[in-house]
Amino acid sequence: MSYRSPWMNEELDQVRDTARKFLEAESAPHHARWAKQHMIDRTFWNAAGDLGLLCVSCPTEYGGGGGTFAHEAVVMEEQARVGDDAWNYSVHSTIVAHYFAAYGTEEQKRRWLPRLASGEFVGAIAMTEPGTGSDLQGVRTHARRDGDEFVVNGAKTFISNGTHCDLLIIVARTTDAPGGKGLSLLVAETRDLPGFSRGRELEKIGAKGGDLRELFFEDMRIPAANVLGGVEGQGFVQLMKQLPQERLSIAVLAAAACERAVDLAVQYAKERSAFGQNLLSFQNTRFVLAECRTEAYAIRTFVDHCIGLHLEGKLDAATASMAKYLATDKQGQIIDRCLQVFGGYGYMEEYPIARMYTAARVTRIYGGANEIMKELIARTL
Repeated sequence: MSYRSPWMNEELDQVRDTARKFLEAESAPHHARWAKQHMIDRTFWNAAGDLGLLCVSCPTEYGGGGGTFAHEAVVMEEQARVGDDAWNYSVHSTIVAHYFAAYGTEEQKRRWLPRLASGEFVGAIAMTEPGTGSDLQGVRTHARRDGDEFVVNGAKTFISNGTHCDLLIIVARTTDAPGGKGLSLLVAETRDLPGFSRGRELEKIGAKGGDLRELFFEDMRIPAANVLGGVEGQGFVQLMKQLPQERLSIAVLAAAACERAVDLAVQYAKERSAFGQNLLSFQNTRFVLAECRTEAYAIRTFVDHCIGLHLEGKLDAATASMAKYLATDKQGQIIDRCLQVFGGYGYMEEYPIARMYTAARVTRIYGGANEIMKELIARTL
């Protein structure tokens, strides 16, 4: 089946080729080792920065690639197709960098974006707390103003890039205003920062190479000038405006994972024999894979439609929620059915389909649980 995303062009083909060669050479051989050490190598970030793969959609005057979300999407698709579930690329480039690009003061952009683009800094955003989950208005991490500084106290959990992060956006309560009105986004340069500590590496059932930690702030002081955008109390609004792109990025990864799962299952069914014939000769196998291919194709075209809307500045929160919820739901279902084609081998971690199965489970949770996505969609009915 020949299909080309309508937003693709020759420049994006070149980005895809660069990303594919880089990931095949520098990511694929290390997946097992990364899973054992619970993180990728820190030098991998620098290597990606050297090739211009980080912050590809940020303005060139701040060290970025000057591209669009489409440039981010092709990197994420190639990451999914090489089976890399460890590199938190989208957190760094598609999420964190865009908070600075969208809301940072001129000084903040010039100070931090080039370092993110080069890989000198690894970015992370600390939203989730042990007792809040998807409820950002319930954040308890508190920042008290003390002269020209904020004194930050609190704890965060499930923080992607928590081990490697040099630049951390913290969702904190800076006033006693109720709900989201008292929230601000504070930026911390974490290297040798007193009061900042990294907790335990969190053991996950899948995506084991992904860098995920608890973070703690104990009387941690950061300059008052590090309020993102320079104005307090804007944190909740900033978060809400950026979430559609975050959720679309999750859908992009899910769509590519669906396609890869079908490709792996088809290849295995052609090679594996049972009762004197290959598995693809059995009607049940053919029908299962035909259904999976069809559903993966449908998800691909819907996600492509959403990418097109986003490139035109027309993607709304509800549609992004639809893409995130539907693509990740189908990701779990399609990978599960494709794993069944492998039989017992599908349960072995040495097979990529097994790692894809466990890695897929979290996609229905992060970026806003799919139940939250349905609530956001329902509000527009």
